[in-house]
Amino acid sequence: MFVYRPKQETEVFDDSDAIPGTGAWIFWLLKVFGHENVLVLNGGYQKWMAENLPVATGLSDFPPSEYFISDIDPQKRIFLEEVQASIGNPNRVLLDVRSLAEYRGEFFFDQPPVGNERAGHIPGAVHVEHGTFKSFAQLQALYASQGITPDKEIIPYCAIGGRSGFTWFVLKYLLGYPLVRNYDGSWNEWSRVPDVAIER
Repeated sequence: MFVYRPKQETEVFDDSDAIPGTGAWIFWLLKVFGHENVLVLNGGYQKWMAENLPVATGLSDFPPSEYFISDIDPQKRIFLEEVQASIGNPNRVLLDVRSLAEYRGEFFFDQPPVGNERAGHIPGAVHVEHGTFKSFAQLQALYASQGITPDKEIIPYCAIGGRSGFTWFVLKYLLGYPLVRNYDGSWNEWSRVPDVAIER
């Protein structure tokens, strides 16, 4: 267990080669549960190692403690019913951050759909693929070119909420967008609900 102290900082980083940006997703998750002082290591473990920065080989030893969760913040998440109601709303942008193959319905996560898997995207969703951190100007130009502007509420989604959590971090903390909620149910949920619309 961990002790939660309001002034204690927690640093999260990504050591996954399969899904880069996991650190920013964990950042979002900790924020949902009310942990205020969280940092993200830019570039994660891969960049740290590529720059030949020091690493330890022994196991860390922390004393046992208690972790108290604050009230869950509903403003950082959005659920299926409200996502459905957002289709066609000019004040909201559904942002698909999966690969282009997933968006087009050619892939269901990392391979072509099999069995009863339904592939495609939420109707009206804009596609901007999840990627690495860029400069402020590059990010601003990238999103603005797709109509993803700070005057709208942005709803990112992906396959399971990880890549969209990364995008939530980028929009909220790197660009300062005021209204961003992560649809962490994402395609894993949407594609399994029989009566929802799917575009390809």
